[in-house]
Amino acid sequence: MIKQTGTIDAIVAINPDAQVTVHTPRDGEETIEWLKGTSEISQSDIDAKKVELETEWDAQEYARNRASEYPSNGDQWDMIYKDNKNSTTTHADAVETVKTKWPKDNSGPV
Repeated sequence: MIKQTGTIDAIVAINPDAQVTVHTPRDGEETIEWLKGTSEISQSDIDAKKVELETEWDAQEYARNRASEYPSNGDQWDMIYKDNKNSTTTHADAVETVKTKWPKDNSGPV
């Protein structure tokens, strides 16, 4: 998953059909070139969308952390099969360990 909080990401989130070029010279003062009749979006709307995208990204940190720690799909299927065969809870225990370590409130690792 790639963090999307740049100017182009914000513009496309507002208008998926937008065609733009963003120029950022060395002084850091970026300019937006609106192409092929794309209606301009105000800088304040772009900035607000950047903040919204950043907030959404930050809120999903726990999910990204969990995804990297869960057992592989093959290992999980094997655990499920063996749990069904042996009346055990290996799979549920493995998943719960990751969920406990990385709670949804992003307070992990616990």
